[in-house]
Amino acid sequence: MVLACWLIFLSALGTVLALAIPQASDWLLLSVPCLIASAIILFREWTGRATALQSWIIVDGSNVMHWQDGTARLGPLRDVIATLQERDFIPGVVFDANAGYKLSDRYLGADALGHLLGLQRDQVMVVPKGEPADATILIAARDHGVRIVTNDRFRDWADSFPEVSQSSTLVRGGYRDGLLWLDL
Repeated sequence: MVLACWLIFLSALGTVLALAIPQASDWLLLSVPCLIASAIILFREWTGRATALQSWIIVDGSNVMHWQDGTARLGPLRDVIATLQERDFIPGVVFDANAGYKLSDRYLGADALGHLLGLQRDQVMVVPKGEPADATILIAARDHGVRIVTNDRFRDWADSFPEVSQSSTLVRGGYRDGLLWLDL
């Protein structure tokens, strides 16, 4: 428990410093995923829910919300989350900052999106404005060895994250004849 507290303290400190010092803003790519991971670890230790990190799966929320007909909707996300939970995955959904505007013409933070999706606060993240969610998704997936539900191929990121070329990293999905399919 002490180690988890130190991890969350250090990653929170790193995040605050990266936000306060403009020249250190690149550190957000490291400190925010570390903050999320340490919060998850601390939560698990407090609740005794020591589920292996391998049961987590990252959902590219900004990608999945367009799966049904190209229009941003919560329905595809709810369907994907329900399917993942039925298969004993714990979904962590990451959104671009503009996701709320696409869904409801206003900014929606992690709390609001989590509420709309029926997820806990620690399962939803909205990246800061001006930052692509792709980097956060890829760093978190690499750090925790988890898969990503998305139809994005991350071609712009393949040099830095060669694992996106492996078929086991990305989980494709969509709708056929109105039914959700996931390539799990």
